[in-house]
Amino acid sequence: MNQLRVVASIAEKGVLRYTPAGIPIASAILMHSSQQMEANTSRLVEFEISAIAAGEISKRFMDIELGVVMAFTGFLSRKNRNSKSLVFHIVEFEATT
Repeated sequence: MNQLRVVASIAEKGVLRYTPAGIPIASAILMHSSQQMEANTSRLVEFEISAIAAGEISKRFMDIELGVVMAFTGFLSRKNRNSKSLVFHIVEFEATT
């Protein structure tokens, strides 16, 4: 199973673009920061990850303000067929409480 759920904020957003088939694509950089337990030790985890949202969700995604913390759900895939870089494909998101 390839499913990822990350609590993060949008650090950067690209402009909404469209595929040749007319599908809207929103791209962004998500920023995550949390404390995680590893080997009975608390560890600060911080990272940025490239993300995209395609289809209907892309327009809602573009409405999120920079810096707002959200819970994003989706999957990881290669940036393109020949790349080893990963991109987080967002399929849903919700406000965190």
